[in-house]
Amino acid sequence: MEVRVMVTGVYGLIAGAVYRYLDGQPERFTAFGCARREAPSVRAPTDASFILPEDRYFRADLADYDSVRKAVDGMDVVVQMAAEPDEGAPFEKILNSNLIGAYHVFEACRDAGVKRVVYASSVMASWGCLQDEPYKAIYECRFGDVPSDYHRVTHLDPPRPTEPYSASKVWGEALARTYSDVHGMSCLCVRIGWVNAEDSPYKPELLSTWCSLRDISHLVEQCVAAPDDLRFDIFYGVSDNDYRWVDTDHAKKVVGFAPVDGGKVKLNDPNKGTQGQAQ
Repeated sequence: MEVRVMVTGVYGLIAGAVYRYLDGQPERFTAFGCARREAPSVRAPTDASFILPEDRYFRADLADYDSVRKAVDGMDVVVQMAAEPDEGAPFEKILNSNLIGAYHVFEACRDAGVKRVVYASSVMASWGCLQDEPYKAIYECRFGDVPSDYHRVTHLDPPRPTEPYSASKVWGEALARTYSDVHGMSCLCVRIGWVNAEDSPYKPELLSTWCSLRDISHLVEQCVAAPDDLRFDIFYGVSDNDYRWVDTDHAKKVVGFAPVDGGKVKLNDPNKGTQGQAQ
């Protein structure tokens, strides 16, 4: 039986990749998309622009509850990707998309009887960990200072947002927990790593949290197709990178996440720096 899946923010970089990934499996999914305008995000690669068929597209601004409610009607799963993606954005810019908009999506899904919401959170919900060792050493590419048995941050560790954007993602996770516990919905959160249009970990300091487009699309797919009795969980969505400081074993165990890409460290001087390359 095909699953009807709505991907919000569908003309964005990650949401567009997820839509195409699901749409490429018509025997399993019927993919729909919504966005507030029919134009690719500035973050999306220029050669990957696409226009959804009219019968698969809904125009909706997340700040407008009625348009969101109409878009999610009849869906089995909603993948909530639409958001202000700029971690440097002021609170006023975060408010409508990431706070009010996220609430509208969860509430509209509850009212429409949608069984599952897959919420796009961010690895930046744990970004404050980079203030501490050995995570600071990883970010600064001081790999000689990183012990071999360092603790990878898990979904059980307290979130540590560092600005309004990452705090808004923790708010979304709290909404997911609320709608799961109070309303019986299945709400799965994916803390997405650093994804870019180049699809390459070209910045050494971000290599450890990089995620390829196909890896994040695969993880979302696994969440969409997870057993109905999986009510709530949080998964880190990063590729199989060297010096990865967040845990992906939990996602592998629970939903079968199996990343096929990974950023690899090429050591020049283990105490002074590295160069990152994609596998």
